[in-house]
Amino acid sequence: MKKLIIFLFITSFFSAQKTEKIKFNKNIKNEFGSYRGFMVLDQRDSQDIGIISSNSEPTKIVFENEDVAKGIKDWFYEYNSLKTGDQLVLMLEKIKISETKKEKFSEGKLELQASTFLKKPDGYYFLKKKDTVVTVTSDFFPNMAQNLSRKTTAVLADLFQKSYTAKTWQISLQESELPNYTAILKSKAKMTNSTDLKDGVYEDSHSFFTNNPLSGYEIKTNKQGIVKRAEKGYDVKSIHRFYAFVYQGKMYKMVPAGYAEIKKQNEVYQINVTYDDLFPPKSGNYTVYGAIAGGLVGAAIGAMIDSGRTPKGTGGELTLIGLDPLTGNYILPEDFGKQTAASTDKK
Repeated sequence: MKKLIIFLFITSFFSAQKTEKIKFNKNIKNEFGSYRGFMVLDQRDSQDIGIISSNSEPTKIVFENEDVAKGIKDWFYEYNSLKTGDQLVLMLEKIKISETKKEKFSEGKLELQASTFLKKPDGYYFLKKKDTVVTVTSDFFPNMAQNLSRKTTAVLADLFQKSYTAKTWQISLQESELPNYTAILKSKAKMTNSTDLKDGVYEDSHSFFTNNPLSGYEIKTNKQGIVKRAEKGYDVKSIHRFYAFVYQGKMYKMVPAGYAEIKKQNEVYQINVTYDDLFPPKSGNYTVYGAIAGGLVGAAIGAMIDSGRTPKGTGGELTLIGLDPLTGNYILPEDFGKQTAASTDKK
């Protein structure tokens, strides 16, 4: 009798558990071209997404369609019709939602990794990658389950939209190589293998890591030797408009505080900066106009890192920060910026 009661209790608990469905309902219409086909590859280690609080109640996150590949295909075909061109491929690598209990609130976290490729007769060509972590807290978003479910859809929709206009990496991959595509692309990238760096400016991370600078632009400095602009005849562009540049054989990455030298070690690209160099605090001394987003830098930036050195007054210790060749994003250590916050609290 006891076993029956326990079984009925467990059964009723799971049947009564709340669920929040990830619905693919955002507009993902391709306004720039067409494809002859669309395919979804689900390479996730686990099909379970996670359980998180919804107004203090544990809620299981699920896809609206249990067959996620079919659900995403239906979503794509709702907004796009097949015509001509190559086949678009979406590869899901990780979708996890978790919760961490704090003293007075809970923190919900979405971890999403997905990539897109063009499938051509001779193989797969990388387009775009999302490697995103989104956090919310229950004190601001009591229904964290709904919030992160909607963010999952938003991140995937953004990946679609960015893929439609992305430039392909001209490195062919076989389907068997896709699970290890990151390492393969990094090892074959032109910048990784280049020993002859030519001076030039790079619009985005793709052009930088494939060693494809803008043609005809010449880098100009001021009287102090600080790089300020790039010129092509009468066309003058501020250096802050670019992702990176190469000057006198050295690589530099634009950051909100100016630019920092890129060091390469064993196919890893790093810059040595402080937290405030990447995330400057707003103050009366200067204001940052524009910020790094998706690998691109905004227009006018406040201070300058003179010849790769950190300007006086920036907070935190110098830290080596990696650059992801496939996204252009920073690879930040988990404790990055915590010392800055701690020292600020003590003042």
